[in-house]
Amino acid sequence: MTTFASGTDTLTRDALTVLQPGFTGTSAPDWLLRRLGEGLASVGLFGRNIASPEQLAALTAQLRAERDDVLVAIDEEGGDVTRLEVRTGSSFPGNHALGAVDDVQLTREVAAELGRRLAACGVNLNWAPSADVNSNASNPVIGVRSFGADPALVARHTAAYVTGLQSAGVAACTKHFPGHGDTAVDSHHAMPRIDADASVLADRELSPFRAAIAAGTRAMMSAHILVPALDPDHPATLSRPVLTDLLRGDLGYTGLIVTDGMEMQAIAATYGIERGSVLAIAAGADAICVGGGLADDETVRRLRDALVAAVRTGELPEARLAEAAERVRELARWTATVPRAEGDSRPDVGLVAARRALRLTGPGGAAATEPFTPLTEPPYVAAFTPVANIAVGDETPWGVAAELAHLLPGTETGSFAGEEAGRAALAAAAGRRIVAVVRDEHRHPWMAAALDTLLRSRPDTIVVEMGVPQANPRGALHIATFGAARVCGRAAAEAIAGA
Repeated sequence: MTTFASGTDTLTRDALTVLQPGFTGTSAPDWLLRRLGEGLASVGLFGRNIASPEQLAALTAQLRAERDDVLVAIDEEGGDVTRLEVRTGSSFPGNHALGAVDDVQLTREVAAELGRRLAACGVNLNWAPSADVNSNASNPVIGVRSFGADPALVARHTAAYVTGLQSAGVAACTKHFPGHGDTAVDSHHAMPRIDADASVLADRELSPFRAAIAAGTRAMMSAHILVPALDPDHPATLSRPVLTDLLRGDLGYTGLIVTDGMEMQAIAATYGIERGSVLAIAAGADAICVGGGLADDETVRRLRDALVAAVRTGELPEARLAEAAERVRELARWTATVPRAEGDSRPDVGLVAARRALRLTGPGGAAATEPFTPLTEPPYVAAFTPVANIAVGDETPWGVAAELAHLLPGTETGSFAGEEAGRAALAAAAGRRIVAVVRDEHRHPWMAAALDTLLRSRPDTIVVEMGVPQANPRGALHIATFGAARVCGRAAAEAIAGA
């Protein structure tokens, strides 16, 4: 049963209601349970909170014992960004692989199966899908999290994903409005800027969000990006022209608006999280996401007090805060009452999708029409490893070595980076057939140079690209997986070993 601590006034309750904080550990700390009793309505989960499906189900039950209508949110995109399977890699390919297949029914089925797994663990809000059009090949934070660079493709798969996820009773939170694809800066570190004019934005960035709204997305996440054509002064998360005039007014969106993580440097380093949160609610946001980096009671207290103080000083209209809190409660009511579509679970749909996404290219860049002679001896897998972006994290394993080792016992592997990576990999391989695994070769000159070194000495090297396949294919066989999920590695390993 929902309970509120006696003496918690309406204003304070509303301020707590709009927060979506995180915490550390695999069980709920006492401070979090106390805040739920005082009015906190949402909790955000990250990889650090998850050890197994059983543990996660017990955790969400613990939260609901304190507040039965709590929104339990997670950042589970599948593919490279996974929290359910943070220590093993995802059973589902990410958006870029689904876009490469371009079968909207498959995308819907993948999202529905992911939704079923989340719902079974007690999660009812997923900060996904990414509806960003990956129009900038140098984008360091979106990349394979996007369905692709074609707005129409991204739009139809965004709609399919929203429909599939919500058919399982899990609210979709489409992100990152108004579109994070045309950036070369990661908003975790600094403020990105998109200088496209309004007509380009309307045709390119906004198209997938229109599709998500038409598909009934229950939530939308704002981006910490500056788009001068929409608002020359404030990033989208803090912009009334973007959130209220454009998203609510022009696009007709009526659901919950959630901010991206407020401790990200694009906001925290410029405005601070307290000031940023007040400005976000005033601009039209309804929920403040925080907890990826700041995950303690002090953060909740600071944000609560900042919102209450802003109302009391007249900076933030009390009616705006009350409206935001009511939208949070409205979403909680939806998750409790939405009918779940009937249908059989498809536990293998992720692997099916990963296999269909593979693109094999033979020597000279031609499609691999001639049969590839599978490896029968264990190779040496040289993983050229870039620095992981914060959204992906560095906890989740990636590559093909583990999957190849199952198929070809005795497979060895090493990780390489920097100017000497190619020569170091050649020395470590010691005559074995080499499988070189890269991730976004086109964005890392040292990685391209390492492949040059390998292929000069060992032209029979097999190259597996597990990022955006923007660079020209090369190698005796080039395999593009369109993502680094565990199932993508397995699909590539099967192609290499002929399994």
